[in-house]
Amino acid sequence: MNQSKIAYLQLHFAVLLYGLTAILGDLISISAVSLVWWRVMITSASLLFFIKFGKSLLQLPRHSILAFLGVGIIVAIHWITFYGAIKYANASIALAAMATTSLYTSMIEPLITGKKFQWLEFILGILIIPPMLLIAADIEFTLLKGLWVGLLSAFLAALFATLNKKLVDKADAYQISFLEMSSAFIFISLLMPFVYNAGISIMPQGDDWIYLIILALACTTLAFVISMKALRYVSAFDANLVINLEPVYGILLAIIILKEHKEMSPTFYLGMVFIMLIVLSHPILKKLKNQRANDEA
Repeated sequence: MNQSKIAYLQLHFAVLLYGLTAILGDLISISAVSLVWWRVMITSASLLFFIKFGKSLLQLPRHSILAFLGVGIIVAIHWITFYGAIKYANASIALAAMATTSLYTSMIEPLITGKKFQWLEFILGILIIPPMLLIAADIEFTLLKGLWVGLLSAFLAALFATLNKKLVDKADAYQISFLEMSSAFIFISLLMPFVYNAGISIMPQGDDWIYLIILALACTTLAFVISMKALRYVSAFDANLVINLEPVYGILLAIIILKEHKEMSPTFYLGMVFIMLIVLSHPILKKLKNQRANDEA
């Protein structure tokens, strides 16, 4: 098995873990900001061993460290908006919004990485909009806020994934993960006094601790490192196409664990089927396009 295929398998496993994060976010009782704060704190601590407690960072150029710290702030805001979408609506709606990541990536990646603009990627991204509107038209008005916050989260996901693609060769996966997670922790720590003064819950209760440990160690540390390693062998757009399967994995888990199919209508799932068909058509269309180009050459 070549490295590219291994990378795609790694991404699928990471995406399965990412899908579980939405379920855990729904189960954890504390606010989105507090949840992400605990998540990045535990994750940062778990990565200390892999970076020799900071010694391995000494070899990195200062500008690379600053770049990863900046990306970490974007990661923090992405997670806050993602869990905010779950709290405002539910896991299924938040995951549906994340399917628009490929549309954002098709526009952002050429600007940041210098990659040639791909009309196929852009058109497939645009095609996701109608089923997303179908989903939006069908959900209750009280849940729409969660959808809009989820769409913002998807944009931020495309942004940090593309930036990581550009920077991935500047350090190893453990160094990148630690710098971004610790940066996210410091950034959110600056917000915590305002959260506390607003009377928002900060301390986890009961089973929250178990869910947080799983969220931090399996769904963050393990998934983040695996996905960062895989990014070396796949493009940011292709990576996000795999990541777009997160709604499939996540919604299936939501049906099994949270019984959310009782809250969502058949129209919602119809929209999701259309989105997934569009996402999964990309590798096939790309292969046919490449074959046609080779035949003409």
